[in-house]
Amino acid sequence: MHQQNDPHGKSPASTKTQENWDELTLDQLEERLKCSLDGLTSADAQQRLADRGYNELTEVETNFYLKFLSYFWGPIPWMIEIAAILSALVQHWADFFIILTLLIVNAVVGFWEEFQAGNAIAALKSKLALGARVKRDGKWQQVPARELVPGDLIRIRLGDITPADARLLAGDPIEVDQSALTGESLPVTRKTNDSIFSGSIIRQGETDALVYGTGADTFFGRTANLVQASNTTSHFQKAVLKIGDFLIVIAVVLVVLILIVALFRGDPLAETLQFALVLTVAAIPVAMPTVLSVTMSVGARLLAQAETIVSRLASIEELAGMDVLCSDKTGTLTKNALTLGEPFLLAGVTKDQILRAAALASRAEDRDAIDLAILAGAKGAVEGTLPAIEHYQPFDPVSKRTEAKFHENDGTAHCVSKGAPQVILGLADNADQIQASYEEAIDQFAQRGFRSLGVAQTDANGKWQVLGVLPLFDPPRDDSATTIAQAKQMGCDVKMVTGDQVAIGKEIAGQLNIGTNLLDAKIFKDVDYHHSARIDQMIEDADGFAQVYPEHKYHIVDVLQEHGHIVGMTGDGVNDAPALKKADCGIAVSGATDAARAAADIVLLSPGLSVVIDAIRESRKIFQRMNSYAIYRIAETIRVLLFMTLSILVFNFYPVTAVMIVMLALLNDGAILSIAYDRVRYSNQPEKWNMPLVLGISSVLGLAGVVASFGLFYLAERVFKLDSATIQSLIYLKLSVAGQLTIFVTRTRGPFWSIAPAKTLLLAVLGAQLVATLIAVYGVFMAPIGWEKAGLVWIYALSWFLVNDRLKLIAYRLFDPSEEAWLDKAGTPIHRLLGRFHR
Repeated sequence: MHQQNDPHGKSPASTKTQENWDELTLDQLEERLKCSLDGLTSADAQQRLADRGYNELTEVETNFYLKFLSYFWGPIPWMIEIAAILSALVQHWADFFIILTLLIVNAVVGFWEEFQAGNAIAALKSKLALGARVKRDGKWQQVPARELVPGDLIRIRLGDITPADARLLAGDPIEVDQSALTGESLPVTRKTNDSIFSGSIIRQGETDALVYGTGADTFFGRTANLVQASNTTSHFQKAVLKIGDFLIVIAVVLVVLILIVALFRGDPLAETLQFALVLTVAAIPVAMPTVLSVTMSVGARLLAQAETIVSRLASIEELAGMDVLCSDKTGTLTKNALTLGEPFLLAGVTKDQILRAAALASRAEDRDAIDLAILAGAKGAVEGTLPAIEHYQPFDPVSKRTEAKFHENDGTAHCVSKGAPQVILGLADNADQIQASYEEAIDQFAQRGFRSLGVAQTDANGKWQVLGVLPLFDPPRDDSATTIAQAKQMGCDVKMVTGDQVAIGKEIAGQLNIGTNLLDAKIFKDVDYHHSARIDQMIEDADGFAQVYPEHKYHIVDVLQEHGHIVGMTGDGVNDAPALKKADCGIAVSGATDAARAAADIVLLSPGLSVVIDAIRESRKIFQRMNSYAIYRIAETIRVLLFMTLSILVFNFYPVTAVMIVMLALLNDGAILSIAYDRVRYSNQPEKWNMPLVLGISSVLGLAGVVASFGLFYLAERVFKLDSATIQSLIYLKLSVAGQLTIFVTRTRGPFWSIAPAKTLLLAVLGAQLVATLIAVYGVFMAPIGWEKAGLVWIYALSWFLVNDRLKLIAYRLFDPSEEAWLDKAGTPIHRLLGRFHR
């Protein structure tokens, strides 16, 4: 093996050349790379890695300072900056510095939270790094794809994403999907001595290849700057952004009204404009995007603890509304721990013969579950060393069988094959004579839940002879039945999808209580099912699907989506990728191929469906937090803006100053980020935005807040005869305290005590309001009110908080009279009282 360095002290793999590697012959490649087809040694690989660097693209990172400065650019920052400039022009320096503080704090919080969220997602995605099968030190081993170097010998097979640019070695042609690189819609055939590029997907076949390009020197690396990732906005994000737009419209309309009236009255232009701008800033949901990203990233980190990796953050939101989950059977609902049963043998065939043939048609290094089960079951039957395999054809979805060619000791050549029973039967010349007994055996195995595998071998004349059928049993996972029951209780229907026979599917589905209405995918044959209402309804009503092909999976998802369902799909193979991509939430199960994981939104690292249920629960909790925040934010906008507007229009009185509004926004937006960590109760039904309900509850709470604010204004002015500056300080403290107490009303559908808030939320709110109280008591940028008046404001706000909590229950009773929506499961005395009122 030629692995010495060149005279200039560099590894030969690191020597730059102007030649196109893919144009060199195989011999030229070996000479240029100073390697052989036996692979590299670990020491040489490490040296080349040190010289060339990792097999990955260097991401262009945004300058740290420029990224931070970007938070001072945009419509909302512009309005804050204009308000600061106006404050300086009228020489209100206290206002200027506080507004400037708001601007800086908003930028710091937004930058830090996005930075943290980005780090969290990067850490999670690192767990999904591709692996590669490479031959080093004369042994095949699995290494991270980023550690590949030019000169490595790799093995690529069905479902792999090619980890580097490589030259195919001697072997059968393979089918390669290069659509991500070239835009070709159909797979292309690649044969010996052809080049295959990093990022392409192996659709069919298996072969060895010699790596010649890694990292930025790959075809993909050289064209990476032409590739742009598309960011899609989920249903959930769209709804939240619509709420933001709604609040902005309300704010702008009311502020314009205030501005017109103030100008008509002859108020100073600069001060009026400054006040209007600050009020707009306070009303606009500045924190909404940040709250959304923080909540999503917190949820992703929690899911990661349960071995669930989120590759697309918005998919957590889709999970909350998922009402149909199409689940793969093998390895997801079952253990994928195949065991051999007693085989069915045709006349003259012994058990040892069929096991030996099946073992020869298997390959241990591929780590295929069926191959491993056969090799384990055939140990006792195979005496001595098996003959060397001269040619091996791996399984692929088209041929549905494996095949191996070898020579016996007497020199005769033979082929063996194992695969789908009907495919194996089709090889034999005497298929008609053995078909009846052969299919009867398959049916009997299927009725017992066994998967059948046909085995055949060529005779001395080269003609195929069917040896019999091997039964393979894959028992259901211990937790599958419980998991499916939990999914159904949560309003998510589970439909089993399997390529096995209907009888096998029914047996497993019956054991798991999924239902036995399994649809045989054969009905799709010769039917224009894209326009068949009858077939669509059958898909809708089915408990599962058997003998399914990849195109059927895609169509099943499409039909269910057309019927208004939010569909999840699990899968593990390269041919599952289209359905995973099509589904609202594609889920790659444990052990999935690289292609499946690349297409999926969520990747499971542990086997089974139980982690999916955990993910659904967590996504629904996230939805509840965001729903609570939406109601709170709309209510606060109505409360502050309407109160301010009516005070100015009716009483010609500014109840708070611009500085007070800035401090309200500063304290409240900062503390409300902690809602991402709140303790909530998930819904037992799929979540979806109910905007009439959200707006109804928000309006009730917002109007109640307006009444409460005018009540304090009346007491302060008419009863206690306080001066205007003191009244403004009282109103400021009331708006701050009552405003943040509102989150404890909106976070539950039952009374506020029905679910204890998280300590993080509680401490954040109490901390913010302690600061607000100290500001009002000691008169920082406002008239001091002292502890006595501050205590009275707290009592007043807490009293209205209890009233608002009762109003919320009545509002839910009016806007959503369903039992679950307004009756808490705790069955408290107040609930029983409301229950009697309801009846």
